[in-house]
Amino acid sequence: MTKFLFRLIPILAGALATLAIGVAATGWAAYYYLQPGLPSAETIRDVELQIPLRVYSRDGRLIAQLGEKRRTPIQFGDIPEVMVNAFLAAEDDRFFEHPGFDYQGIVRAGVNLLLTGSRSQGGSTITQQLAREYFLTRDRTFVRKARELILAIQIESEFSKQEILALYLNKIFLGQRAYGVAAAAEVYFGESLDELSVAHAATIAGLPAAPSRLNPVSNPALARERRAYVLRRMFELDFIDRIEFEIAMTTPMESRLHGPKVDLQAPYIAEMVRREMIERYGPSAYTKGYKVITTIDSRLQTDAQMALRAALLEYDRRHGYRGPLARASIDEILGPGVASDSDGLDTGNDESTVAFEAGGDLLATGAPELVPGASEPVDPDQAMQTYLDGYPDYRDLHLGIVIELTENTLDALPAEAADAATENETSNASALLYIRNIGRVQVPWIGLAWPRFINDNVISDPPSSVRELLSPGDVVYLLNTADQGWLLAQMPQVQGALVALDPHDGATVALTGGFDFYASKFNRAVQAKRQPGSSFKPFIYSAALENGFTPATIVNDAPVVFDDPTLEETWRPKNYSGRFYGPTRLREGLVRSMNLVSVRVLLQTGVGNALQHIKPFGFPDTALPRDPSLALGSGGASPLDMAAGFAAFASGGHRIDHYLIERIIDSSGQTVSRRDPPYVCDECPPKWFDSREQVPPEVSALTAQLSQPVNTTERADDELADLLGEAQPVSLPPLDSEIPDYTDAVAMMDHATDWRPEAAETTEFFSDRKQPVRVITPQNAYIIYDMMRDVIRRGTGRRARELGRRDLAGKTGTSNDRRDAWFSGYNRELVAVAWVGFDVERSLGAGEEGSRTALPVWKYFMANALEAVPEAPLPQPPNIVTVRISPETGLVTSTANADAMFEIFRDGHVPKLQAEDTSSANSGGTIYDDEDENLF
Repeated sequence: MTKFLFRLIPILAGALATLAIGVAATGWAAYYYLQPGLPSAETIRDVELQIPLRVYSRDGRLIAQLGEKRRTPIQFGDIPEVMVNAFLAAEDDRFFEHPGFDYQGIVRAGVNLLLTGSRSQGGSTITQQLAREYFLTRDRTFVRKARELILAIQIESEFSKQEILALYLNKIFLGQRAYGVAAAAEVYFGESLDELSVAHAATIAGLPAAPSRLNPVSNPALARERRAYVLRRMFELDFIDRIEFEIAMTTPMESRLHGPKVDLQAPYIAEMVRREMIERYGPSAYTKGYKVITTIDSRLQTDAQMALRAALLEYDRRHGYRGPLARASIDEILGPGVASDSDGLDTGNDESTVAFEAGGDLLATGAPELVPGASEPVDPDQAMQTYLDGYPDYRDLHLGIVIELTENTLDALPAEAADAATENETSNASALLYIRNIGRVQVPWIGLAWPRFINDNVISDPPSSVRELLSPGDVVYLLNTADQGWLLAQMPQVQGALVALDPHDGATVALTGGFDFYASKFNRAVQAKRQPGSSFKPFIYSAALENGFTPATIVNDAPVVFDDPTLEETWRPKNYSGRFYGPTRLREGLVRSMNLVSVRVLLQTGVGNALQHIKPFGFPDTALPRDPSLALGSGGASPLDMAAGFAAFASGGHRIDHYLIERIIDSSGQTVSRRDPPYVCDECPPKWFDSREQVPPEVSALTAQLSQPVNTTERADDELADLLGEAQPVSLPPLDSEIPDYTDAVAMMDHATDWRPEAAETTEFFSDRKQPVRVITPQNAYIIYDMMRDVIRRGTGRRARELGRRDLAGKTGTSNDRRDAWFSGYNRELVAVAWVGFDVERSLGAGEEGSRTALPVWKYFMANALEAVPEAPLPQPPNIVTVRISPETGLVTSTANADAMFEIFRDGHVPKLQAEDTSSANSGGTIYDDEDENLF
């Protein structure tokens, strides 16, 4: 036997050697056969991951992440150790030891194949999986496996282990459109990587095997089993201790889909950016990893959205309760067959408390109970939560189901006592509701007592019974207010928009296009072309100033009739009050927004002259009808158009072109696009829209000479004198006169950290910067500003005085039949325009005008935007004079006139001295109740 064994050993050795040589030869043959057709591992560095488009505010807050694939690329150093260990335990615990392939895994997979005939165990390392993800398919063939192994060896030779792991954890698909661990953490748990617990890390690490089947949203039970396997492996490998293991094992498997973790909710902005990026880059905008930095200021954007929502809810509340969103039955809430004997409502119960019958009793108690038709105890709160989850979620509006009504007991009191009880808010009527994601809430009568909507002009009398408003099963919205608690609410039908611009360069610092983007994606700030009404009048008055008018020009406020064959009917414009005021100064016509004054001003200016003056402001043709109705804002302009127009006044007379995208950065961090807008510089030489500026020849020659390379020798004084000419000698400051006189380099560097020179201080620094074109003179812009300050001080915009500022100017506007309400206002640093109206045009209702409906939006926004901000009035330009005039005639008067008042004029446009007071004009100077608005 021993001899036999000795004879067998050489044979076995030879066989093994032959097998080894055969395997090696096969391996080398396979390598040389397959390798030429494989890509170089180095090309992984050039492969661009599909990274979604990201939109940011100017101050770096994430607004949106757009794209089919959710991915957030990260560096290896940013991946928590618990996440790395979880993946090593789940996929490749010998990752840091093997050369790209693990022979133990290969042997294990081979044995499994021989024993079972199944390829269920692939034996792939993380490196092999990375090779497959980048270069190969998921076909289960030996050829693909061989290619995978060869690529894995190449990858290991080109990359460090840390680089390989980072590539893998950024590339791997983990279900629910999540690619990479950072995206998975956000999608499944709404957390960043550094916030993940051991249980959550193990859940994510268990996904690569079958991401669609094992993810915790699709199949919590399978996800729990897979997590348990990963946790056991982590414990066996000493990655976690027993306490961590036990805590993680007992953690409930709770997960739901989370959207991108944004810092600033601004969906209208995100959609505007998305559209522009698609126009620029096509579909690749979603996958190239672009970062778009917008001009949006996150604080102002939040203020704008809150202001618009608050004002629209206030309007909606003034016009009454329209009824519940829906009315649910017991079967709909508890499920078919449960309490099927009930129709879900009790409308005939005269008792103090009414509720659902049958199943309604269960809803009222809130305790899980076995009810007829149910196979297991029903949790009523969970049933109502599930039912409400079927409705969309809108910010600030909480959805609830009315469970039970406690009726008002005032009917049993004498009439006088009932009235007193109602006035003192002591009614004990209330409603019990289940509110989504909150639970049961008892809403008192004060939160329910809301008159019913009848039409846009009429609401009902205040309700006397809770049953006039609600019934059990009603699905309603509620608001949670700080001062009044829960209030019955509804989704407003009215809509609005708010736009805010920086008048220095046109940057859009805030914009919201409606009450809620997810309820209506129509962006009214940009897409709605509505009649601006009286808010367009400042542009008419600006044209008048350029055509011979002054703020003291007398215009007759009297009837005017247009019988034009091109019109469908005779047009008789009239003032909002229906009255006529006779001779009126131009300033008072704007302050009181007198329609007939505006029409006569346009007629005397000339429609053609006015259009020629207004067109350079940048308005679209839709805003500029070529007829007298232009005086009353009968064209169509968006809130963004109006904001850009008013920015011309705020900038001191320049055309301001609005923009939203400041710069675009690609996935490598390179800036591929940057907006370099013209910036207002009042001290710089003007650049007119029609090139009317003329540069003296000697200045042009001097500029040409100074632009030449500097000679090492000084220019002779006589040469400079010849250049400048002797007729008008020019004193030139030293070229470095704008630079402070520093004692040394250290002092210069210390000063440079804080020095922010402005154009007035360093004109030469700004001389070559792009300037916006000038469309009106600074004097014209200042006079219009001063007149619109009076609109707020004592005119139709006086509600804005509540802001307690003296630097604000603005104009109300209401279109025909009160279909649109506007307020446009500004100071030197900020322009804001608010609009309110219905998408399907109809009247906003009696009393709803620019001053009542739109001005609150503007006021709420500016109150926050300008809080603790110093006043910024427009500086008075040169060639403006202040003169004492008669308020009756508008002419210059003497100090002997006790009624005299001061008015500002452009130098050379001061009216003549009045000989005697003979006219009886509307003098103004008081606060008016006439509210501006357009009826034509």
